[in-house]
Amino acid sequence: MNPDPAANTARGGGAGDGAGPEPYDATPFLPKRGRLPAHRRAAADCRGCPLYREATGTVFGRGAPDARLMLVGEQPGDQEDREGVAFVGPAGRLLSRALRDAGIDEEGIYLTNAVKHFKFRRDEPRKRRIHKPPSLREMTACRPWLEAELRLVSPELVVTLGATAGRSLLGPSFRVGTDRGVPRPLTEIEDGAGDGTDVRVLATVHPSAVLRARDGDREGMYEGLVTDLRTAAEALEAR
Repeated sequence: MNPDPAANTARGGGAGDGAGPEPYDATPFLPKRGRLPAHRRAAADCRGCPLYREATGTVFGRGAPDARLMLVGEQPGDQEDREGVAFVGPAGRLLSRALRDAGIDEEGIYLTNAVKHFKFRRDEPRKRRIHKPPSLREMTACRPWLEAELRLVSPELVVTLGATAGRSLLGPSFRVGTDRGVPRPLTEIEDGAGDGTDVRVLATVHPSAVLRARDGDREGMYEGLVTDLRTAAEALEAR
């Protein structure tokens, strides 16, 4: 039976030694070996934090297993959760358009999220599922899956979409407004998660932020997203 640190935390139980609740952590659920398909199968049973209880299922990354470019978003949305596929909702469709406008072939990239389960609240009385940002604990718990994807895909450049993805790879001080659009080494991560490989990270806004923008701001935000993606494409071409 797979361990369930989230259940232990919810009960307030620890290791029985008075040390307090166990941390949220997906590590026990990762396979010991195997490529992306093995990790995708294992992620379906992840219980590393409480988000699995309400979500339909785990939404793992998708795309080219040897992609030079990886895009990392925040978490699945309502439609992604229902279909079990990353970036197929409204934000995903906008991202596909932005990639085309930036001259990037979506078939050659890898798409994933920093958190693999949909976090939401119910909108009364219609019972719609409304997105809620993941907490730091939930993001940290899911980090081993993202690190495994980085190791297995081994991209040359990672584009983070939005604040959660940016903080996941660039540290808690990351701010989209000040840190976007400039490639930087992955090995600059504050917690030392970089493995010494020559991987760079470029931050930009999440496409959902473009969709939420006021009518007068939306076109400019979209063009900013496309500009950042073009910068990513040019950085790859220069290598």
